[in-house]
Amino acid sequence: MTKAFRLIASTGIHKGDREYQQDQVALISHERHNGCVLGVVADGMGGRSGGRKASDQVMMTVRQLFERYSPDTDDPVAMLKNMVEEAHIVIRLTAISAEQEPHSTIAAFLINPRGDCHWVHAGDSRIYHFQGSRLAFRTSDHSYVQALVDRGELTEAEANNHPHSNILVGCLGTESDPPITTHVIPQLQPGDVLLACSDGVWHYFSPTELASVVDSLSPREATEFLIEKARSRARGGGDNLSLVVVKIEALAEEKKIARLTPLDMGRP
Repeated sequence: MTKAFRLIASTGIHKGDREYQQDQVALISHERHNGCVLGVVADGMGGRSGGRKASDQVMMTVRQLFERYSPDTDDPVAMLKNMVEEAHIVIRLTAISAEQEPHSTIAAFLINPRGDCHWVHAGDSRIYHFQGSRLAFRTSDHSYVQALVDRGELTEAEANNHPHSNILVGCLGTESDPPITTHVIPQLQPGDVLLACSDGVWHYFSPTELASVVDSLSPREATEFLIEKARSRARGGGDNLSLVVVKIEALAEEKKIARLTPLDMGRP
């Protein structure tokens, strides 16, 4: 970035109305590179032990690869793709001895110290990029209903209420290779907000509602509000919920490098 900036961030996770938690969420600040941050959401599937094992494997893999990443010399897109591929292999190996079939989604964004931002996702966990109160871009789910939307057979609103909205056409841990979709934001700007979340969150909100919430509230307030409101709208039938919110703010006094402020770990 041409101007100094700071990242204000919060994560939130709740088991919702499920008996157990299979989601995982993390926001990791690089130990050696100030201003280098990785946000990850993984939604595990496959029964109580299977789903949690899968999302655990995703988090273990991304932490290991991110620790070795250097924004000065490494290709961020290649690193993110490698995260998905490696996690998929580990989950497949875990399935050999597991009672259930472990699967997981992944939605991850990487912010480099220069201000460029890179995404990767597989499944129906999403990443949103808001500019103020406007949606700039979001990931496209690897799901049955998203395919119907893409073909013009369903609207977004109809897809959200479709009886098969939870059917995925690709994720980590399946017999076939996972779909890997990437996206890049060449330069984050003050006022930008990144939101990564599982379907237990986004299912209950329109993009306009999400934009309004993250624009008007702090990241911690937004995570708490979205979890509370999603649980209310689920009416006792809600899924696990997980999300990470990062807001870009300009510093009044410019500094040479970006830094991540201490995380507000909002866990209602």
